[in-house]
Amino acid sequence: MDPTVPFTDLGAMADEIWPGISEPFRRAISSAEFIGGPAVELFEDDWARFCGVSHAIGVANGTDALQLTLRALGVGPGDEVVVPASTFVATAEAVVLAGATPRFADVDPQTMLITPDSLLAAITPRTQGAIAVHLYGQPADMEELSSTASERGLFLLEDAAQAHGASWRGQLVGSFGDAACFSFYPSKNLGAFGDGGAVVTRDANLARRIRSLADHGRMTGSHHGHSLVGTTSRLDSLQARVLHAKLGRLPVWTEARRAAAARYREGLADLPGLELMGEHVLAHHVYHLFVVRLSERDRVRAELGKAGVQTGVHYALPCHKEMAFAQYALEELPNSEAAATEVLSLPMFPHISRAQVDRVIDLTRSLLTEKAVAGAPAH
Repeated sequence: MDPTVPFTDLGAMADEIWPGISEPFRRAISSAEFIGGPAVELFEDDWARFCGVSHAIGVANGTDALQLTLRALGVGPGDEVVVPASTFVATAEAVVLAGATPRFADVDPQTMLITPDSLLAAITPRTQGAIAVHLYGQPADMEELSSTASERGLFLLEDAAQAHGASWRGQLVGSFGDAACFSFYPSKNLGAFGDGGAVVTRDANLARRIRSLADHGRMTGSHHGHSLVGTTSRLDSLQARVLHAKLGRLPVWTEARRAAAARYREGLADLPGLELMGEHVLAHHVYHLFVVRLSERDRVRAELGKAGVQTGVHYALPCHKEMAFAQYALEELPNSEAAATEVLSLPMFPHISRAQVDRVIDLTRSLLTEKAVAGAPAH
């Protein structure tokens, strides 16, 4: 058996869908149908239906999805938007690109998710809205966050880039906030063969404005009339074909991820120096990443790497500690800062085998139990 365990395996997912898309790809290339068209419209309709909303707008990537939505909501200079400090920089980056100021909030130490209390603590008179990030594939408490935002007159967006198909109390992410933004980067649970993204919403006027901004500010039904200063951010038809094919496999792939996560959780329970991330009983976690916290993260990661096990760190710095956002770092956020020194992402992908999961478990247990025994006092 190959002792190496990759962090992810995108080829296995591609191989699974390729027989169904090879001929549509050939036809699209022959007809030069690259931008827009029926393939994009079909995927947008299917993705909106999957998320339980009425509108989906395909865009070039997840960062654009956030930025365009903020702009469509009228966010700009002088405004603040609350974002969790524990997230990929794109969440905060989109706020700055829209001309506004990110206001960083701390997170729950068990789940690394923004909470109603941390949202409230970050609100100022300039706050116009908030972005809830469904980190690692686990949804935030959208019921309480929605209530808190509504009471304060704030918009609420979902950054669901890592949470395709996740749900809270049985309601799918993407259907709670004013809008939700998805990334289809190749390694996502629903990933393209390149970049891609989408915004979903129930608000027809917001959807129309986002679609216009993403297409040079064109007015609906017009090629030459431009009512807004927009940009170019479109999901191309080849990626739409890939995503449509993968969407049919997403539920099966999600259950495979959840099965691997359950095996990890059982095998890594009660280890000295290792803490499993919390999983809320009301959440349907889709495990884009399987993340643990380790007091000796760097040592364990190095030893796993020597044994052929690839790992990741998500994220080595909270956003407010990144150089690019130093001017917005107004206070210490202890939960986010502590987690950044401890989080380790273990191999996770739909086609990971039980043997591969067991190898990661066995190596991790060996590294931590040997250390614990070596450090035990003599009797």
